[in-house]
Amino acid sequence: MKRYIPVVLIVAAAALVFAVTSGGNSKAHKAAHVTNPALDLRSTSLGKVLVDDQGRTLYLFEADKGDMSNCSSACLSIWPALSSTGKPQAHGGVLAAKIGTIAGSAGKQQVTYNGHPLYYYAGDQKPGDIKGQGLDQFGAAWYVLGANGNKIDNG
Repeated sequence: MKRYIPVVLIVAAAALVFAVTSGGNSKAHKAAHVTNPALDLRSTSLGKVLVDDQGRTLYLFEADKGDMSNCSSACLSIWPALSSTGKPQAHGGVLAAKIGTIAGSAGKQQVTYNGHPLYYYAGDQKPGDIKGQGLDQFGAAWYVLGANGNKIDNG
């Protein structure tokens, strides 16, 4: 009986490692899709910018026109859309009247602010990162948004 105790401990430790590492992957997947996302503001070196309820920066794509996303396929792998199956909420200084949704991929709704479809940048590793600011990728530039819903064009 005493021989089995170390084996049980090894199996339990392996199960714990598997659970922790698997949970990390599902968390990354959920970053772009939330049932009821909330928009908020966060102070950065660019001023107060639009973020999700986890503090992750949101961007607009200048190629998007008239409440329509022009980011698909490879673009979405670098710039995942903020999508929702529920009603997006406003927190802090975010104006609820400026929040909306448009038809997104796979039957989901993409969240918009002031008519701009919203995206994350894959290069942002932690809340408050703004590494996507001003990048010119997939045919146009990417910018953070202020509380008024307009791009912040500096930095």
